[in-house]
Amino acid sequence: MGPQGDSEVSEVSVVPGGLEADHRLETVIATLLRSGVLLATAVVFLGAAVYVLRHGGERPHYAEFHSEPTDLRSVSGILTDLSGLSGRGIIQFGLLVLIATPVLRVAASLLAFALKRDWLYTLLTLIVLILLLYSIFQGLPGLP
Repeated sequence: MGPQGDSEVSEVSVVPGGLEADHRLETVIATLLRSGVLLATAVVFLGAAVYVLRHGGERPHYAEFHSEPTDLRSVSGILTDLSGLSGRGIIQFGLLVLIATPVLRVAASLLAFALKRDWLYTLLTLIVLILLLYSIFQGLPGLP
């Protein structure tokens, strides 16, 4: 117990790059993640509504399997279908937004650590970002 009553009150000095800056960074990253997931959800639901409005009356043919169309297997194809307001293209774009959300979180963390001049965490976060980007893009033509 301290001289001022029943509980110990400790003062925390707030210095630039200290606790207040860390809290702001956590808030920005949480908002980024929440916004990305909500945006992706809204885009997927919009695409589903468009798809159902256009194709809801069709009978499914379960006897044979149809994979996704070839135009939905690349980012450029997805963007082309998105510009044509295709339901499947809109849904696929929403999934791209969902995939991009954690990558943006890592990129934001990289920038924050660099601005704080925390070089160890900057290096570690850069390695994580490189591994993430490599794993996403490794299947593209022209990359090893």
